[in-house]
Amino acid sequence: MEQNFHPVLSLRLFCGEEKCFGPGVAELLRRVRTEHSLRGAAISMGMAYSKAWTVVKNSEAALGFKLLVSTTGGKHGGGATLSPEAERLLAAYEEYRSRLRQYAQEQFPIYFPQLT
Repeated sequence: MEQNFHPVLSLRLFCGEEKCFGPGVAELLRRVRTEHSLRGAAISMGMAYSKAWTVVKNSEAALGFKLLVSTTGGKHGGGATLSPEAERLLAAYEEYRSRLRQYAQEQFPIYFPQLT
């Protein structure tokens, strides 16, 4: 059986000593973008709505800005969209993560030639 050694990086942003943004929050925001709802995003991830709400609120508190813009129900129902700040943060996070992963792939054979 051939082994395929490779690096796997996970990017988390900390505000002081507390984690305030990472893969889970990023995925939740991507799904809010698709589902137009925090509840729908949570369900699609197999997460309780209360947990998703807590994750978003904790991240917002640490970051100092809103991640979601919510509308209440009514004739056409409520929903949520990403705030402009959340859109910028998510785009920067994804670009930075992509570049780090690319760099890790390039550097891996240099540091671990015995595994490549």
